[in-house]
Amino acid sequence: MATTPEKILVRGVNWLGDAVMSTPALARLREAKPNAEIVLLTPEKLSGLWDGHPAINRVITFTPAESVLSVGRRLRAERFGTAVIFPNSPRSALEAFLAGVPARLGYARPWRSWLLTRAVPPRTDEVRMQKRSPREVRALAEGRIASEKGGLHPRSHHMFQYLHLVESAGARGDAMAPMIAVTAEEVKRACARFGTGGLGAGSGRGGGAMVIGINAGAEYGPAKRWPVVHFVEAGAKLGERLNCVFWIFGGASDRELSTEVATGLRARGVAEDRVRLLAGETSLRELCAALKACDVVLTNDTGPMHVAAAVGTRVVVPFGSTSWRMTGPGLPGDPGHRFLDLQVPCSPCFRRDCPIDFRCMTGITPEMAVQAVMGVVAA
Repeated sequence: MATTPEKILVRGVNWLGDAVMSTPALARLREAKPNAEIVLLTPEKLSGLWDGHPAINRVITFTPAESVLSVGRRLRAERFGTAVIFPNSPRSALEAFLAGVPARLGYARPWRSWLLTRAVPPRTDEVRMQKRSPREVRALAEGRIASEKGGLHPRSHHMFQYLHLVESAGARGDAMAPMIAVTAEEVKRACARFGTGGLGAGSGRGGGAMVIGINAGAEYGPAKRWPVVHFVEAGAKLGERLNCVFWIFGGASDRELSTEVATGLRARGVAEDRVRLLAGETSLRELCAALKACDVVLTNDTGPMHVAAAVGTRVVVPFGSTSWRMTGPGLPGDPGHRFLDLQVPCSPCFRRDCPIDFRCMTGITPEMAVQAVMGVVAA
């Protein structure tokens, strides 16, 4: 008589970049539980990210307006045996509690540990992304207190938060590259829709001009944004050296910023048909395919950066207020991506706005980005 497969609920995270960084943990869980039905509970806005992902069987979505009682009621009908809860919020643990899941595993945190049947203690090697105060930033910049950059170790990366959690559920906890599944047909449709001026798209996809993606936005705040004028200058120089088209990425809220980049490139002599504005024009699924169609993406540290690396595209990223050692794209240590980091003493500060002179980003010159992109292209 056939046995019923184990049924596991994974409560996914709420932000795009974090969702991508959780994919190694999902893959390790699938590896450990090859016959289980693994169901991902995810915000509706992220549902497209998971189409065709080999680690999960299906997704259940919820909207910001849906109450925790409603979510718990829907989950209860599924009769899960185990819940692995990635977020640290009380609400995410309460959802599984109200669903009556017998085994509920998540990190021990104030106000929620009693909702879990297994509250996993914080990692002994965990590095918290703590926002520095303006006073501390100034003191570091002026050398009045010492920087702690040397204290970061290989397991500082945020993906280990999720890997350690599934390790507690019996999976392996060693790193692997984040992966988002995109089909060749999806890439073909993206090239057909966004390919500019009949120039072709993607040097590795049948010839034609290379596609260079530019993503100048960052939802978290201005401190993560390399100056727009630098993106424009770098793009103009690349346009002089390469047979390329530019796809300008961003969400609906980045439309003005992205338009500024596109307008600046055209003002610097890049032909009209070699600049395509995609900001606010794509679904999440279309964004994944369009990023995979690119040969390289010059981007800030933001969700699309993680997506680009996870679909197999190389990225060049200016880092300032955040750290590539903690939230960089791809597999930690992957030499295929290029990170531009001046290592100023007050970085990373994890602030939304710089309280001093924004030296960590303004000091990264357009030529540095150009050389990094050319290095990726040559490789």
